[in-house]
Amino acid sequence: MSYASRQAELVAALVAGAAVPEGFDDRLVGAARQALLRKRAGDVARHWPLLAAGLGPDWGGTFAEWAARRPTGGSLRDGWDLARSLAARGPLPVPAARELALREVRWRYDGNRPPRPRRLPAVRRVGRAYAVQVAGRVWLLGADRG
Repeated sequence: MSYASRQAELVAALVAGAAVPEGFDDRLVGAARQALLRKRAGDVARHWPLLAAGLGPDWGGTFAEWAARRPTGGSLRDGWDLARSLAARGPLPVPAARELALREVRWRYDGNRPPRPRRLPAVRRVGRAYAVQVAGRVWLLGADRG
């Protein structure tokens, strides 16, 4: 087996939940994996502060559970994908739902390609309010603005 393929196996074990390659200490690779997940969670929290704050003390565990078998797409995209995943299972905390709605009206993101600014108007409902984007300007309208 080539050095490059061994290296790829180790990286997959560290960031994508693959099995630990033969010859590596499971305990040490597991510790490194957990450290990388904590670092990744911190990076995502910087891009998605209301999502992280809304989940409170559950943030680290929720993120680690979600990210354990997913290689990173970058902090912005990881947070977006996590927020969508959590929203599909149930309501997000209000600040996190608002953060997601505002991102969704500002940017187009299909889950595969990098986010791009929207050119056309967009509306997303968040609680009893609406996030609206027209000509690059974004407003939060309705009862849940505060």
